[in-house]
Amino acid sequence: MKSITRIILASALMLIAVSCGNNAPRTEHVILIGLDGMSSAYFDREEMPAVSKLMDDGCWTLAKRSVFETSSAINWAAMFMGAGTELTGYTEWYSQVPELPSRVVNEHGIFPTIHYLVKSQVKDSKVGAVYEWDTIHHLVDSLACDYFEQANEEIPTDITDKAISFIKNEKPTLFTISYDHPDHEGHDEGWGSEAYHREMRFLDGEIARILTALDEAGIAENTTVIVTSDHGGIGTGHGGITPAEYETPFVIAGKGIRRGGEFTESMMQYDVAATIAGLFNISQPQVWVGRAMDQCFETTK
Repeated sequence: MKSITRIILASALMLIAVSCGNNAPRTEHVILIGLDGMSSAYFDREEMPAVSKLMDDGCWTLAKRSVFETSSAINWAAMFMGAGTELTGYTEWYSQVPELPSRVVNEHGIFPTIHYLVKSQVKDSKVGAVYEWDTIHHLVDSLACDYFEQANEEIPTDITDKAISFIKNEKPTLFTISYDHPDHEGHDEGWGSEAYHREMRFLDGEIARILTALDEAGIAENTTVIVTSDHGGIGTGHGGITPAEYETPFVIAGKGIRRGGEFTESMMQYDVAATIAGLFNISQPQVWVGRAMDQCFETTK
């Protein structure tokens, strides 16, 4: 009888351990790097060695679709909020408040963002955001952030300098870094122009600096890095329905991510937030429509 009891108890403990393992986060830190206006149509791996290394080490697609219309505020909102315009209410290029009433708001008075989810569900989390374009201020739940700052866009390296400082000093749980380029070069000289590609090469160097900072902070091995964009462009504009405007890269590598290469499953802008929620194994609100790209995750045993 005692032997049977021991077997039952051991089995119960095993089930508890498996259950706890299934609920464990896949990573300790997520760094989300967004490059405004980076289009898959003009993406060149050879000019972006740091991003290319992440692609080799993780998973990626060049077919992530923006929500319509293919403009900045709408798609940064979708990236952070796990839903499209019909639910978030952000419908215009420079939305600072929802033009439609948000379907749901949290106690901070804003549609629930990934920053809010991590801060409210991950114990002792450090959440931050640094950005260049001032409209981002209205699309991130700043009350859920321990660090929230606009960089000086007149100093091209300022945003990276600020990001590196926060990474080294605070070792953030979730940190979003929102660059306002290469959108400027697209509007000024054209998507695919030499100015556009020159800026892409520069930004790859800034991403390399961030990756080095993760090493120097001692958290690289426990960090997942995402590089993506809000929309692309064609000619000197965007907002339409051509693939150059609505298809953007999504690259994910690091802790919890398999070395899977290109994936072909469909992905939308709002799936970025859901993927981060999946990495932390936290619950997402019913109003979110995003799905985690769990085909990129390492399988748990």
